[in-house]
Amino acid sequence: MFKPLVTSIAIAAGTLAFAGNAFAEYPDRNIQGTIQWGAGGATDNVVRSLTPYVEDILGTTIVLTNRPGGTGVIGMNHVMRQRPDGYNLLFGAENPELYQLMGLADFSYDDMQPINIIAQGLVVIAAPADSPFDSLSDLLDYAHEHPGELRMGGTGAGGLPSTVHAMINAVDELDVRTVTFGGDGPGITAMMGDHIDFMPLSLAAAGEQIRGGKMKGLAVLTKEEIDALPGVPPITEALPDIADFLPWGPFWGVFVRKETPQDVVGVLQDAYQQAVASDEFTRFLRDYGAEPLNLNGDEAQQYLDNWQSVTAWSMYDADPDSLKATPEELEIPRPAAAKTKAAAEDEAESEAAAE
Repeated sequence: MFKPLVTSIAIAAGTLAFAGNAFAEYPDRNIQGTIQWGAGGATDNVVRSLTPYVEDILGTTIVLTNRPGGTGVIGMNHVMRQRPDGYNLLFGAENPELYQLMGLADFSYDDMQPINIIAQGLVVIAAPADSPFDSLSDLLDYAHEHPGELRMGGTGAGGLPSTVHAMINAVDELDVRTVTFGGDGPGITAMMGDHIDFMPLSLAAAGEQIRGGKMKGLAVLTKEEIDALPGVPPITEALPDIADFLPWGPFWGVFVRKETPQDVVGVLQDAYQQAVASDEFTRFLRDYGAEPLNLNGDEAQQYLDNWQSVTAWSMYDADPDSLKATPEELEIPRPAAAKTKAAAEDEAESEAAAE
């Protein structure tokens, strides 16, 4: 009468042992990696440069596929529909942190598990080589006197140029026409042909052309001048109040579905932490105009939350009507240190009313 019970226990024990072995052997086949932006862009270049180091550590192949479209929504949606088993990775940039704010999707990185926040890119506001402007201060002075005349290159709602534009408008006023392109590359081509007047770009995409004299750097989105672009002033020279939003820049990360087993998450986090820390990849990042971050776990989540807070509230203060939801509705806290133009105006009104 005890035989069925003993048999059941043996089967259960065998199942647990098999499961334990399966986790211990992860990965036992190729891993699929989805890049949410197109070939040749900054995300693609960073991911393809990092992947060989991770493959050596894991002892497997990571098959990379570009799935661009919808400001990265198509690629992220694809990964969210796959099994949460660690065999489908998302390689993404910062954009999903703004999806709900912009009404682009009902999900964000809160629905994913960060494996590694690889690096943060530096941002430069660039202009054609023959531009009459030598700095962002020159451009702002002209824009104040000629609102709506200048043409700014953009990449769509929630893209880097529109976010930088919103941050500027949160502390000043920059009224321009936006010409939208399918990425940094087409925007740079248009600028070099004098079809647009300026464009906020990742240093990774624009640094070589600026150093080669094919474009002009008006400002870098930092508090101090950087070695990679000597002579290009920090944005705080033109806009001191934007310092509260800095450091800020596009970032690149690796994510899996939130339901992925923690054993698998741990294996991936260890592998990516080692790979990002390698001397060769660190050198690549710095040559590419990016700063290594190499964050996982709570540090990665804290970074994501802070980036979303700074960006969402600067966009809201600049132009709330452009958003489909407010940061408050999405329970995104306002960054404590930031005092935007809108907040300063509200404070001044309150003080005037009190008098």
